[in-house]
Amino acid sequence: MREYLPLLIAGAIIGTFSVIFILAYAFMKNKKEAIGFDRNIPDSEIVARLLKYAKPYWKNFLLVLTVMLFSISYDIISPLLIANIQEIIKAGFELYELYIRVAIYASILIISLISTYVQSIVLQKTGQKIISNIREDLFKHIEQLSHEQLHQIPVGKLVTRVTNDTNGVSMMFTNIIVTLVKNVFVILGVLVAMLCLNYMLTLMVLCFVPFILLFTLIFRKFSRRAYRRVKDSTTDINTFLSENLSGIKITQIFNREERKMQEFNDRNQKLSVAKRKQIFVFGIFRPMVYMLYITSVMCLFYLGGKGVLEDKPFLGQIITSEVIIAFYMYISRFFNPIQSLAEMFNWLQSAFASAEKIFSILDTKPIVVDEEGAIELENVRGEIEFKNVWFYYKEGEWVLKDVSFKIEPKQTVAFVGATGSGKTTILSLICRNYDIQKGQILIDGIDIKKIKISSLRKHFGQMLQDVFLFSGTIRSNILLREEGISDDEIMEACKYVNADKFINKLEKGLDDEILERGNNFSAGQRQLLSFARTIIHKPEIMILDEATANIDTETELLIQNSLEKMMNIGTMLIVAHRLSTVQHADNIIVLSHGEIIEQGTHFELLKNKGRYYSLYMLQYRKQELANGTKAG
Repeated sequence: MREYLPLLIAGAIIGTFSVIFILAYAFMKNKKEAIGFDRNIPDSEIVARLLKYAKPYWKNFLLVLTVMLFSISYDIISPLLIANIQEIIKAGFELYELYIRVAIYASILIISLISTYVQSIVLQKTGQKIISNIREDLFKHIEQLSHEQLHQIPVGKLVTRVTNDTNGVSMMFTNIIVTLVKNVFVILGVLVAMLCLNYMLTLMVLCFVPFILLFTLIFRKFSRRAYRRVKDSTTDINTFLSENLSGIKITQIFNREERKMQEFNDRNQKLSVAKRKQIFVFGIFRPMVYMLYITSVMCLFYLGGKGVLEDKPFLGQIITSEVIIAFYMYISRFFNPIQSLAEMFNWLQSAFASAEKIFSILDTKPIVVDEEGAIELENVRGEIEFKNVWFYYKEGEWVLKDVSFKIEPKQTVAFVGATGSGKTTILSLICRNYDIQKGQILIDGIDIKKIKISSLRKHFGQMLQDVFLFSGTIRSNILLREEGISDDEIMEACKYVNADKFINKLEKGLDDEILERGNNFSAGQRQLLSFARTIIHKPEIMILDEATANIDTETELLIQNSLEKMMNIGTMLIVAHRLSTVQHADNIIVLSHGEIIEQGTHFELLKNKGRYYSLYMLQYRKQELANGTKAG
């Protein structure tokens, strides 16, 4: 009994660790709801969906698997060659016999290295193609989301999905899947080789496998939770950066740098803690597997050494020094893939966590979509009609209440009223940025829900108060919708809205660079570029939503002259707080709390002395007061 005491001590140590891990697993399993740990998409579904992206490249993966068989030959054959060299050295040998075996060993090694190189190159190229496809699908899907959905999802979160999370998934295709398969083949090949050498020693090694499986199962739970926290913290910090870097001017104006720095530090610390927990989890598991490997080697040397030194068989089988050498190498080959599997599993959890985040976006169904059988709208006269339209952003809080009106083709109609009365909402509904809850909206007598969204919107030209310019050139921002328009046509449109005056002063003219969000241009210049961008595409219906709010009075007069020229081109819808902008409209609709309270021409509404008259007189007095102040 005493001769087996070292084995009993090793077993007791492994058993103690197993009990500790099982208790930790049971505690975490009982408390998983309290720590916010859940799984929305099963691993099997994630794998199935990811493999759909890999399916078109199955020939590449087949090539990799074929090459991989050559690369693993070194792991399987080299221990047998070393054992054979040991055997011929013991028995006495000719030098050429050693040279032959060394040459065979070197050849196998070279073949394995070349195969590994080819495998890596093919995998990287294929993996990047797959990830590129996922990014494209993700970005395309985000473009299809409605305004309501885009308002609900932080920009930083979407950026994280398209960049960080796709990079997390890329490891699965460039490394994890093939390495997992390779390791499985290596483990099976090593087991077969060990069984052929000495099946009793092989059974001794296999006694450690249940503990490996137990540790892996427990590690799986802790690892997944740790990775989820890292992903959530990364998303949180990216969202914070996206918002606060965009609004950093406001932070500086109000001298809130220290406060924002503290908020960033809180999120940064949260990410740091999540990373440390992730490292801690893996830092426990990897040494545990290594402990099993060392214990198995010690058992091999103890049992094998006793057999060789005392010339005793082990459970009926003779043990020689060659067998011990081969088994020592095979045990290393057996446990190295298992330790690698642990690392692969670590990366796999990261890939699954990233993939789940990606699929959560892809599974978000757009609210505003084309109905079945939706038509293309080729020509538009510009007739718009609202029939008993009800709409809310938040259920129960109606923004529009039973709104009905009709706009004839090529009419200019203005919407006025207090903030929150529903003016901008009406313009958004016409373009189907949102869908109404009740009623009907018609374009040329056709329900807009029966028209394809892309077809509907291409007939609109929208000029908004908050102008967004993309990084690029002035030309690329004006030609946003289509190409094939000459520079002469572009400059004609710019001249039409008086944008040519500042463009001609620029060194590169239309090729002058626009920085992010157009920050190198004034608000008025950005608005003029937005007018040119709209006019050049000659839309049948034009929308101006406070489009002259950021423009000085002199520039506004110039734009109004341009707009008067365009009134006969197509239907024009205007929202403006400055009533001087809308007084030439064919019809002015006055809104209050989502209802139409009066409508008519400028002079008709002044004559009625209702809400419009009150607003006009209020603005008139303010203007008179301002003029008097300037004169003084």
